[in-house]
Amino acid sequence: MIFRYLKTLVPAATLMLAIGVTSCINELDISPINPQENTQFDQDLVFTKVYATLGLTGQEGPAGVGDVAGIDEGTSAFYRLILVANENPTDMVHCCWGDPGIPEFNNIKWGSSDNKIEGLYGRLNFDVTLCNHFLEKTAGLTDEKSTKQRAEVRFMRALNLYYLMDLYANVPFAETVSEVKPKQIQRADLFNYIETELKAIEKDMYEPMQAPFGRVDKSAVWFLLSRIYLNAEVYTGKANWADAIIFANKVIKESGRSLCKNYAHLFMADNDENLDARNEIILPIRQDGIYTRSYGGSLYAIASTHTSGMTSWGTSEGWGGIRARKALVDKFFAGNSVPMDADEVGMVAAAQDDRALFFAGNDRTLEITNVNSFKEGLSIAKWSNARSDGKAPKDSKFTDTDVPFFRLAEAYLTLAEATLRSGGVEKVALDAVNELRLRAHASTFATVNLKMILDERAREFYFEGQRRTDLVRYDYFTSNKYLWDWKGGEKAGTAVNSMYNIYPIPASDLNANKENLVQNPGY
Repeated sequence: MIFRYLKTLVPAATLMLAIGVTSCINELDISPINPQENTQFDQDLVFTKVYATLGLTGQEGPAGVGDVAGIDEGTSAFYRLILVANENPTDMVHCCWGDPGIPEFNNIKWGSSDNKIEGLYGRLNFDVTLCNHFLEKTAGLTDEKSTKQRAEVRFMRALNLYYLMDLYANVPFAETVSEVKPKQIQRADLFNYIETELKAIEKDMYEPMQAPFGRVDKSAVWFLLSRIYLNAEVYTGKANWADAIIFANKVIKESGRSLCKNYAHLFMADNDENLDARNEIILPIRQDGIYTRSYGGSLYAIASTHTSGMTSWGTSEGWGGIRARKALVDKFFAGNSVPMDADEVGMVAAAQDDRALFFAGNDRTLEITNVNSFKEGLSIAKWSNARSDGKAPKDSKFTDTDVPFFRLAEAYLTLAEATLRSGGVEKVALDAVNELRLRAHASTFATVNLKMILDERAREFYFEGQRRTDLVRYDYFTSNKYLWDWKGGEKAGTAVNSMYNIYPIPASDLNANKENLVQNPGY
């Protein structure tokens, strides 16, 4: 198999891939990946590169020849930018760094020239263009391998388009690689396109659990469909709870996956080798300390949340940037006393929830008063490059921990929320939520409501790149219906303009394509 494991297929030969495509997004132009190399199309290498865009940033490992111009290569990583965009502005985390753009994300006060907003837009468009290139070059191929590869690449294009739809709403859209400036597609129309694509490719995908680990199968299609249906009212103005239920149930009942018995193992360096963890992961972003070195995948999630003095986390990197807002900690302790001298073991015991993976250790505060001090706010110890079997990771710096990007647990909470919103049987929702609470060794609920489900999503998925989307769906992100510490840049929290429910089209792209693009309202 060409893609038995991404980790073993991304050394230098793959990274020297050249595709010679041109984009029209100005400063974020997608120039040839390596103009000095032969630009002859190699189907298997380009296919591998499509997957590699999830976990790598360029052509020479962690830095050197980045895919996306105009932004630091490590910062340009797919997962890192999703974490910044979907976690930093929310009630989950706060970053103490003063780098340009970071305070604006913390405080929900960004503009159309923000470098990271441009970078994420460029990353997603780069990935879509690469997928378009592959699909153009393989058009007409009907052999079994090509049919499967084309279906998977169409899935990857749909995945990147989903994030463009969710984050930026009305975006440039093209299915081919061309110098012609693309037209702008409306959010609802892009939703319909993604839905149609996912349903069209299902028949050509691997059966559940039959794909090599790291490649998508039919259950990934069902998973993404369940996610877009859960948010359909945001994207189209019309709710579709029924289909969210259908596809969440398919993931739960037909994917062949099971919940990992130990929550912490999902975020450790051997989560691809630990079968219990692996069985929950529907789509991992593959990482390897030797072969897939990046400053933007799991290394970012681990290093940004750790610093000296914490329980060993399996890498020399501890950047001390991201810490928990009080609102997140409150989800676990609900007014009860937080043990301010505890490590993660003590926190879990006190919260009576395996997911309460925080670190205080005598020198943290619960509340953030000085936004520039990392040790104000509990540290998040959820992500680690240590191994569950106690063995050493492959490298002392770069991480082996795969990002559990799609995992089964989400389908349970999608089922629960969509069931309640559609007026379904409460017990179905209650049982779904309690499955996750039982896994976490937390007390089960006797009843459940929508607010409890949102809080459960916080406990289950904090710092995994989902929170902003959830808060927007509940109309909590910008409104005064829910305030948290430092929302809007005020310690007690304040409502902000509703325009921030979506990100702006970068000013650079508007200037390059004035004929076709209209800025999102308010920017």
